[in-house]
Amino acid sequence: MVTTVAAGEKERSGSEQAAENVSKMSSRKSKADEPSDKSEPKSWWWLLFGVILLLTIGTRFYNVTVPDHVCWDETHFGKMGSWYINRTFFFDVHPPLGKMLIGLSGYLTGYDGTYPFDKPGDKYNGTHYEGMRIFCTALGAAVVPMSFHTVWDMTGSLTASTFAAAYILFDIGMLILNRYILLDPPLIFFMTASVMGMARVSRLTREAASFTRAWWVWLAFTGAMLACTISVKFVGLFVVLLVGLHTASDLWDVLGDLSLPITHTVRQLAARAVTLIVLPVLLYASFFYIHLAVLNRSGSGDGFYSSGFQSNLVGNSLYNVSMPRQVAYGAVVTLKNHKTGGGYLHSHNHLYPKGFGARQQQVTTYSHKDENNRWLIKPYDKQTVENVTLIRHGDLVRLEHVQTRRNLHSHREQGPVTKKHLQVTCYGEEGQGDTNDVWMVQIVGGKAGQVVETVTSRLTFYHYIERCVLTTTNKQLPKWGFEQQEVTCNPNIRDKAAQWNVEDNQFDKLPSVNFQVYAPGFISRFFESHAVMLQGNAGLKPKEGEVTSRPWQWPINYRGQFFSGSDHRVYLLGNPIIWWSNLVFLALFLIIFGVEIIRYQRNSAASPPDTARTCPAPPAADATKWKLLRAAVWLFGGWLIHYLPFYAMGRVLYFHHYFPALVFNSMLAGVMLDYITGRLPGWLRHACLGTAMAGLVYSFVLFSPLAYGMSGPFSHEPNSTLASLKWLSSWEF
Repeated sequence: MVTTVAAGEKERSGSEQAAENVSKMSSRKSKADEPSDKSEPKSWWWLLFGVILLLTIGTRFYNVTVPDHVCWDETHFGKMGSWYINRTFFFDVHPPLGKMLIGLSGYLTGYDGTYPFDKPGDKYNGTHYEGMRIFCTALGAAVVPMSFHTVWDMTGSLTASTFAAAYILFDIGMLILNRYILLDPPLIFFMTASVMGMARVSRLTREAASFTRAWWVWLAFTGAMLACTISVKFVGLFVVLLVGLHTASDLWDVLGDLSLPITHTVRQLAARAVTLIVLPVLLYASFFYIHLAVLNRSGSGDGFYSSGFQSNLVGNSLYNVSMPRQVAYGAVVTLKNHKTGGGYLHSHNHLYPKGFGARQQQVTTYSHKDENNRWLIKPYDKQTVENVTLIRHGDLVRLEHVQTRRNLHSHREQGPVTKKHLQVTCYGEEGQGDTNDVWMVQIVGGKAGQVVETVTSRLTFYHYIERCVLTTTNKQLPKWGFEQQEVTCNPNIRDKAAQWNVEDNQFDKLPSVNFQVYAPGFISRFFESHAVMLQGNAGLKPKEGEVTSRPWQWPINYRGQFFSGSDHRVYLLGNPIIWWSNLVFLALFLIIFGVEIIRYQRNSAASPPDTARTCPAPPAADATKWKLLRAAVWLFGGWLIHYLPFYAMGRVLYFHHYFPALVFNSMLAGVMLDYITGRLPGWLRHACLGTAMAGLVYSFVLFSPLAYGMSGPFSHEPNSTLASLKWLSSWEF
C-alpha cells in the first residue's frame, strides 16, 4: 500500500512537473512576442495614436463637401445609390455591398434619390449629397489608424507603426481617392480591416490566448470583413488569399508546438473554417439576398438578365404578365439571346458603313428594352396567315423588323468584325425581300411537330440558303454601330451563343396564361447575377479616346487622373516622395531578406546538430530583427497579391486599381524604415527618423493643392503657380 501511494505521488509529481514545463514554455513564448518598444511608456502609444487620429480627421474632412458638383465616378455610384433608394433594378459589374452602403448613407442623411448624377461637373444645387460623401470619407479615413494597429500587432514597434500610418496619412492619392462617393473607400476600408483582424488573431494565438472571448471576436470580425471586401468588388478575393495563406502559416506553427496536444490543432482548424469560410459565405449570400429584395422594380438593367429573372421585377413587361403560351404566325415577338448577359435581337434604320459588308440595315443585339427589338413572324412564302397556325420545330419563317418593315437577312458577305462569319442585315421594302430572308426555326432538343413556346423554348435560327445559324459574338461594334453587340451568321451550327428564346409574345387570337410560375427563386437569381457580372467584367474594354493606364505605370506614379475640372481642379496623383520611396523600400526588403536568409542558412549549417540543440536563445535584438522581417514578408506578399494579377487581366484598367496594393507597400515602408535605422546609434537613428517624417509632412503640404483644389493656369501654361510641381512631363494638372 505504501508502494502504491508512493507511486501515485510520483505519478502526480510527474504530471505537475509537465504542467509546470508547459506553463514556462508558454510564458517564454509570450515574453518573446512582447512589443519590441516595451521600454517606451504606454502613454507614448496613446500619444502617437492620438496625434495620427487627429491629423487623419483634419486632413480627410477639411472642405470635404467641396467642390459642390459631381466629381469623376460619382456620376456612376451616386446614381446607383439613388437607384437603391428608389428600389430600381440596375446592372453593374461589381457586387452590391458598397453601392448599398452609399444608398443607405444618403437615405439616412436626407437624400431623396431624385438627383440624376448625369455627368461630372453638374452642380448639386441643394441636393443632400454631403451625407454620402462624408460616409465614404469616414471609411477611407479609418484606413490610417487601422494600418497603425495592424503593424503594431505584427511587429510591436511604435516606430514601424507610426511611419506605416504616416505613409498612408500624408499620401495625396489616398487622400483624394477616399473623399468622394466611390467604391474605393469601402473596398480599402474592409480590406485593411481584414488584415488588421488577421494580425490581431495571429498575435493572440502566439500569446496563448486562443479560444478566449477576444480571440473569437477578432476571428469572427476577420471573417465578416473578408465577406464585406468581396461584396464590394471581386478584387476582394486577393485579401481572402492573403488571409488564407497567413492562417495556414499560423496553423502550421500551432501544429509544430509540441507542448500542445494534436486536438488543439484540430480545434483551431475547425474554428477558423467556421469563421473564415462558413461565416463569409453566409454573409456574402445575405448581402445579395438584400440586394435582390430591395431592387424589386424594373429598371435599366433588366435586359442583361434572363426572361425568367425579369419576371420578378415589378413594372417589367414579364412581371405577373399574361400572354400566349405558344407562338403563332402573325405574332409580334422579342427574341433574347439565351447566353448569360445576352441582349435582344435589334435593328435600327442605319446602314453598315462602306468596308463592313453590304451597305444594308444594321442588325445587332441590344441589352435594353426598345421598340426596335420587335419582330413579326411570317411564313416563308406569304405575308399573312388567316387562320391561327402555330410555329413548330423545323418550320421555315421570315422575321420582319416591325419599325422598318425589312426582313432579317444573311448572305455571302463577311461579318463586320468577325470575318469568319457571314453578315446579317435587314433587307427589302414593306416586308418584301428575297430567298436569303428564309430561316428554319429549330427547338434545341426538339422533335418534329413540337410547338415553339414563349420563354421556355430555346431556339436556333438556321439560314436555309447559307447553312449557318443566327448568333451574337462577344465583340462590340464601333461607334457607327452605337457600340452594340455584333450579330452574325455562324457556319459552325453548334455555336452555343446561337440560342434564343421568345420573351414578349403579342398575339390576340390565342388565350393568355400567367408567367409568374416560371419566376426563378433566390438561388437561381444569385448564380445568374454572378454569371452576368463576370461576363460584364470580362467585356469591359477601353472606349475610343478614353484615358487608361497599364500596371507598370502605377508604382512609378507615371500619370494621374482628373477628378474635377473647371475652377476647382482635383487631380488624382500619388505623393511622389512617398511613392518613389516605397519602391526603394521594396527593393531594400528583397535585398535584406535575401541576405538574412543566406546568413541564417550558413550559420545553421556551420553549427553541429548537438550544439544547435543546446545553444541559448537568440538575443532580444536578433528576435526583434526577425519579427520585423516576418511582418515585412507578409506585407510584401500582400502588395504582390494585390498588384501582380492585374498584368493577367484583359479588362480595361485605371490608375485607382493600384491603391489597395499601395496600402501594403506603405506599411512595408514603415517596417523597413524601422529595421534599417534600428542598427544605427541612437542620435543618428532619431535624426534619420526626424528627417524622414519632416520630408513626408513637407511633401504633403507641397502637393496638397492637387487634393484640396487648384485654380488658375495649368502647370504647363505660362505664369502657372503649379509649374514647380510638374516633376514629370506626363503629369497633366
